[in-house]
Amino acid sequence: MRVVYSYNKRGYEALAWGREIRAASCERHQFIPFNHGEFVEPIDCDDSVRLDQLYQADAPSLRKLQSALTELLTETGANGLLVTNAPPYHPDFLRGLRVYKALYSTDDPGATYQRTIPYLHAYDHVFHCAPGYSRDMDLGEKLRYAGAAHVDFLPLGVFDFEFDPARGEHDLFGQERDIDVVYVGSFFRQKLEVLAHLRRRLGRRLRIHGYFRLKHNLYLNVRYGFGTWIRPVSFEERVRLYQRSAIGFNVHWNRFGFGNQRLYHLPANGVLQISDCPTFHDRVFAPGEEILGFETPERLVELIDRYLRNPDERARIAAQAYRRTMAKYRIGDVTRAAADLMASGAA
Repeated sequence: MRVVYSYNKRGYEALAWGREIRAASCERHQFIPFNHGEFVEPIDCDDSVRLDQLYQADAPSLRKLQSALTELLTETGANGLLVTNAPPYHPDFLRGLRVYKALYSTDDPGATYQRTIPYLHAYDHVFHCAPGYSRDMDLGEKLRYAGAAHVDFLPLGVFDFEFDPARGEHDLFGQERDIDVVYVGSFFRQKLEVLAHLRRRLGRRLRIHGYFRLKHNLYLNVRYGFGTWIRPVSFEERVRLYQRSAIGFNVHWNRFGFGNQRLYHLPANGVLQISDCPTFHDRVFAPGEEILGFETPERLVELIDRYLRNPDERARIAAQAYRRTMAKYRIGDVTRAAADLMASGAA
């Protein structure tokens, strides 16, 4: 297939996405990156109702976006469109595109009714990176129940700029890891109890970084007595930070939301991963052999203490997760898998 891959990124990340999506091309498929973030703000695509209002008002930003995409599809002779990151295309616009259209849903289950289900009728295929949805059904079942024609689980994977592909396994696991525990992520209220518990128990052995605004830092220090200021790190700094870290823990949106980017960043950088949502671990990694699970903050602390005292076992598990990530979850592999599924669906 010849696929236009439409995404929403800015700055360094946008350049990296474009470069690596194009490099995923192979004998079977060609990928043409298209950054819809250059035309519309993420807030305008965050909710299907908001997007509908802009479309009905004939917003200039949407008109420019639609015109640019239509021209690109025509110029390249593409027969596939893969859309992710706050999809900006109104179903009525997509209806007129004579290509095989796939939506890559990456914000479920929290945004399922916000910007996934409202668009199912406009796409021929839907990919989802979170296997779970609710206590009643998994996400694949939910999407089919809501009317999706073709549904497949597609893990997010890791881009090359999110680790160091020039370093081999021996080099990566042979270096000193002087940071005991690391967490890099944005502010989400539902994650604060876990962060606060670990901060109290681990103190300065825990390094936390991420996008926390002034009000978030003030809240953490007043409400939880953090005693520190959480600052963001660049993409390059995050790689260096992970490669110095022995253990990284993962916290998701809720107990059904397993499947975020951190899930792949940690093993790609040789970090032992301890994650919540243990029910779904086997969809991506081998539980106990490539990833460890916790359901309570107390259990998380127990596992951290155990594996800090057992560096050989920690390295063994981390290395097995690293090997699987390199074999299955690099972005080129994931992107080509998406195109294979699209081609099968279009046949």
